Amino acid sequence: MSTHLPPLHALDLPEAAPPYLSTLRDGAPAWVVTRYQDVRQVLTDPRFVRAEDGAPAGDAALNVSTDPASLYNQNGSDHQRLRRTVQGAFTPRAVARWQPWVETVVGRLLEELVAVGPPADVVAEFTGVLPFAVAERLMGLDGLDYRQLRRWAACLTADGAESDGQVSQDQREFAKFAAELLAERRRRPGEDVVSRLVQAADEAGGIPEEQLTFLVGGLAASGSDSVAAVLANSLLYLLGERPGSWPRLAEEEQAGHATEWLLHHIQLGDDKFTTRQAVRAAEVAGVPVTAGETVAICLGSANRDPAVFPDGLAGDLFAPLPSPTLAFGAGPHYCLGTWLARTQLRTALHRLAARLPDLRLADPSAPVDWRLGATTRSARSLRVRW
Repeated sequence: MSTHLPPLHALDLPEAAPPYLSTLRDGAPAWVVTRYQDVRQVLTDPRFVRAEDGAPAGDAALNVSTDPASLYNQNGSDHQRLRRTVQGAFTPRAVARWQPWVETVVGRLLEELVAVGPPADVVAEFTGVLPFAVAERLMGLDGLDYRQLRRWAACLTADGAESDGQVSQDQREFAKFAAELLAERRRRPGEDVVSRLVQAADEAGGIPEEQLTFLVGGLAASGSDSVAAVLANSLLYLLGERPGSWPRLAEEEQAGHATEWLLHHIQLGDDKFTTRQAVRAAEVAGVPVTAGETVAICLGSANRDPAVFPDGLAGDLFAPLPSPTLAFGAGPHYCLGTWLARTQLRTALHRLAARLPDLRLADPSAPVDWRLGATTRSARSLRVRW
């Protein structure tokens, strides 16, 4: 059991400070950038790109975090073309049409949670199910067990440390599923996300099937895994640290403010840094960075920069943030799934608080058994009462 780790809102992050030279875990030198404005500059400056440290593509390397064919690891014109394809699938009209689907799934799972009765494991009954059930609905995968999507999520973000061959088998299984799904949506398009993605890709032209497979993987699995972690970690914080604020989330506007606050202050995982490489000489806060050098940015530190966010964790949960959060990045790699993450978190918190205003942890002193993933960490279970 992984009970010794702190909750993600309490990570020991570097203080916001001017850029300084340090070394990464592998011993490589890097400029560490932690202040809000400096981090935002690096994220939006075209002279800094994602480092090309991905695993080579292949049958056993279908990983949305490391494979070069993934949108996550693209740079330049290839990245922009692929990104425009995804944006073409997520038009405002499409997003508005999918909102009721999210509401329907949240309502159904909430009724099932209430039927189980207290005490209940809110992870097993709600947070760990919701994003995968939403993905199943949005992608038109009626009849596919959400647990299958959850298993694929694990294999698509695996770090390669597993040695039993199951991850590689799951990756090949998902690749086959995605290829068949793409072909089916081309033959019989519908109103689902995958149909819109295929249509946008075919209209754009020049998008390899391998890249479309990774886009489907991000929609179906890895993105859902991240949202499940955000939901569980948010409830752990709210019920453990701010129980008196919980009933206020029953007001939709307040739930919206709290959603932004939670996404801003609670990291997705334990990784403190994400790296960029300078392709041309640049300056960050007056510090010269030469071409080829690595910059390690800390989004968590930037989001706690007292010059921009003076109140930090002690701030008003329901007050608008003084500046846009960097939780989803910025610039050309800004996360395209933000609308879905925000919608699910806001809707889930609002509906939970409205239905269960006295929701509370069953045992606030119980240690947390953490579910560890390659990119996320969240409570494996969370017992609640009402």
